[in-house]
Amino acid sequence: MSIQSLGVGSGLALDDLVSQLIDAERAPKQQRLDAKEESLDAQISGVGQLKSKMSDFLDSVDKLRSDFNLQGREPTIDNPDENVEPFTAEAANSAVKADYQVAINRLASGSRIESQNAVDGGFTSSNDSVLSAGSGSLTFKVNTTGDSFNINVTAGQTLQQLANAINSSEDNFGVNASIIATGTVDGGAKLVLTSSTTGDGNDLVVVNNNNLADLDRVSTTDSTETNTYLTPVVSAQNARATIDGIAVESTTNEFENTISGVSFEATAVSAKAADGITTLASKLTIGFDTQGLDKKIRDFVDNFNNLVKEIGTLTRYGTSDLEEDGALAGDFMARSISSGLSNIIASNVPGSALGSLFAIGVELNDDGELEISSDNEYGIGSGEDRLKDALKDNYDEIAALFTDSENGVAARLYSYTKEYTTFSGLLSTRERSMKDEKDQLGTEREQFELRMSSFEQILRDKYLNLDLTVAKLNSTGSALMASLGQG
Repeated sequence: MSIQSLGVGSGLALDDLVSQLIDAERAPKQQRLDAKEESLDAQISGVGQLKSKMSDFLDSVDKLRSDFNLQGREPTIDNPDENVEPFTAEAANSAVKADYQVAINRLASGSRIESQNAVDGGFTSSNDSVLSAGSGSLTFKVNTTGDSFNINVTAGQTLQQLANAINSSEDNFGVNASIIATGTVDGGAKLVLTSSTTGDGNDLVVVNNNNLADLDRVSTTDSTETNTYLTPVVSAQNARATIDGIAVESTTNEFENTISGVSFEATAVSAKAADGITTLASKLTIGFDTQGLDKKIRDFVDNFNNLVKEIGTLTRYGTSDLEEDGALAGDFMARSISSGLSNIIASNVPGSALGSLFAIGVELNDDGELEISSDNEYGIGSGEDRLKDALKDNYDEIAALFTDSENGVAARLYSYTKEYTTFSGLLSTRERSMKDEKDQLGTEREQFELRMSSFEQILRDKYLNLDLTVAKLNSTGSALMASLGQG
């Protein structure tokens, strides 16, 4: 039965009455559903924020679980001439703390080939044809490395076109072709081929595959590689250096593990003494990366405190009616997380001679946050003093505080935090549960609306009958009055 306008027949405000009755029926249930949804939204948001902040913290402590990240070595270089920087250096964590005298005597280089002067059968200009008739090919290679590529040469191809083809070859492994105009009739134009492949014996070879006489002018050998034509004007060579007076060489400018755990790259020949002969060595010092480790420790303190502050914000109770509670006010899980983190921070680490984070100046304050104090509160030095001493005297032991597989602070914090943040973790599981509860709340709303619609229909049917009855009575009364008046 469709809903009809009430009160038309009786003149009574039945439509308003039905609306008031419906509102009275709806209000308590509606308020309960709204309050529950608001609470769920706040909790879902709060858990999401907490999980996000804990995931950030998980990433930060993950970097502290490895000795590699906490036992860095820092190479420093003291050059005798501030205008010459002969090399750069890197050191692995295994490198021994020591000083070395390093001098670069020669840089590694590739080979260089030049075509002959025009007067000797070379080229008068870059527009000269390389091959007058027929077609052939050239192979560019370095025998010791196996690198090679081919260039096809056709009749009428100019010297410039050949250079362009060499430079644009997709298989080119590091050969550069250029043309130098000598400016003289005898010199003409020279094709210059330079190879980036360095090291003794790694000279560029150009093979005249078809043994065409014209191509002998740009080749080093024929197809049998028994006859020779052009020869390198500069041969490929090793880089040479001395370390504490000991001569060392490398096929490239990279000297890897020449000093155990240390690599350095030659960038320039070392400066000479005033006599122009004696090579001046640079002092290479391999030391502990105390500055880097100091920053990692302070970053850890900041990351921990950011998480603790987030938990505090989410779980706080408003101090007045004007201040709202946190989204997870009084939440047991959130407070349990904070307590668990603090217990790990304050625990001992038997695997490190330092014992605990307190030994490196890191301690919990009254707010449950970490700090490196500047006050000598206990008469054993301030937190800053303890950190400075640990970096100086127990550098590698600091790593054990964080990385020890069983009791290391970072290792335990990582495992603890991961229990909450993974897909099957406690926070993720709780978040999904609350979202499921919210979905169920949506179903309750749909069912509630159906019940309210049915309730409204019942009321309207009921008061429609009343409206009709009163209308009939009014009609009968009017007719009766009219009849009496006529009498």
